[in-house]
Amino acid sequence: MAFKAFCLGLLCALFAFCIYTPIPSNIEEYWKVTAIDISAKTGTFMAMCLETIGIIKYEKFISMILRLDYTQPVSDEYVTVMDTEFVGIPVRLYLPKSKSETPRRAVIYIHGGVFCLGSFKFRALDALNRWTAKKLDAVVVGVDYRLAPQYKFPVPYEDCFTVVKYFLQDEILTKYGVDPTRICIAGDSSGANLAAGIIQQVQNDLEFKHKVKIQALIYPSLQILDLYLPSHQENEHGIILTKDLALKLTSLYFTEDETFPQAMRRNEHMPLESRHLFKFVNWSTLLPEKFRKDYVYTEPILGRYNYSLPGLMDIRVSPLLANDSWLQNLPRTYILTCQYDLVRDDGLMYVSRLQNVGVPVTHEHIENGIHAALSLIASPLYLQLGLRMRDMYISWLDKNL
Repeated sequence: MAFKAFCLGLLCALFAFCIYTPIPSNIEEYWKVTAIDISAKTGTFMAMCLETIGIIKYEKFISMILRLDYTQPVSDEYVTVMDTEFVGIPVRLYLPKSKSETPRRAVIYIHGGVFCLGSFKFRALDALNRWTAKKLDAVVVGVDYRLAPQYKFPVPYEDCFTVVKYFLQDEILTKYGVDPTRICIAGDSSGANLAAGIIQQVQNDLEFKHKVKIQALIYPSLQILDLYLPSHQENEHGIILTKDLALKLTSLYFTEDETFPQAMRRNEHMPLESRHLFKFVNWSTLLPEKFRKDYVYTEPILGRYNYSLPGLMDIRVSPLLANDSWLQNLPRTYILTCQYDLVRDDGLMYVSRLQNVGVPVTHEHIENGIHAALSLIASPLYLQLGLRMRDMYISWLDKNL
């Protein structure tokens, strides 16, 4: 019995050692973040084990756990909340109850989740959109696009684009009392990726009568060409979002070929014909000096594999690939980046590119920030950091929308 107890203790100690990542000392609410990080990595470890022994796919297990956090569309004294569909795509609407003499502002919010996870039903996201509607007296639309790997690129993008195109019609804007000159599209992480790509298309498409006034991108993931940026190296074993997790789920947006995430990890996934695109994502010229540090830029190895995946070179996947003439038509932009974030440098590079073509950009960088903090604003796992991000985002919307 004692031997079994010793073995169990040893196994637990080994497991804890494998999943534990030292938390930077300047992280706010240190012990709470540590507990959240360990819980996230424990779930990831369990999912990997279950997939390895053939019980359930990794992403299905994680999705099953996350569904426990889903909410129903519950209205309150300030906001009517309802689930409906726009052209067959599920959306959750937040409609202020107070009377308004003039048309209202509107925000279309696209959730993150590495294209494979997430929903507008999450408690934190429901709380964010509800708070936005209340504080701004605005109509808010949350989008539930179809997810990979069942629905690969470009389906998630096309679902979100369909919702935006439908909402921007005169009759729909009139139905919900929205001012067509005061519309924002926002998103976090991969949701910010989708938002950025959609806004590029809307602003440059002459068929759209109404354009977007502003965009808000929260710790956005904006390119997959170069996966060895300084932030990728510094935060490979990062808090909540690790490089292994990001690559595994991102790869499912394109293919279920198990060699693809391995090629991505080695930065060998791009084809030879993509060489001309690297000028748009060359971090050695686009990152501020303080973020380049002593890292040396090395171009990824091209043409090692022959993946037939057109999305790899598509600006709808990597909005950073848009040329300057495409970018200069974009609206006033808010970008929030976090120091301890795998995709930090994507946002920093987009700030540089937009500023270079004259787009007004508000950039807020949180030195002790972590990825997914905005998803941690609901009890009991709320973080003060997440609440601060929420308030920064909504304050900017209020001033600029």
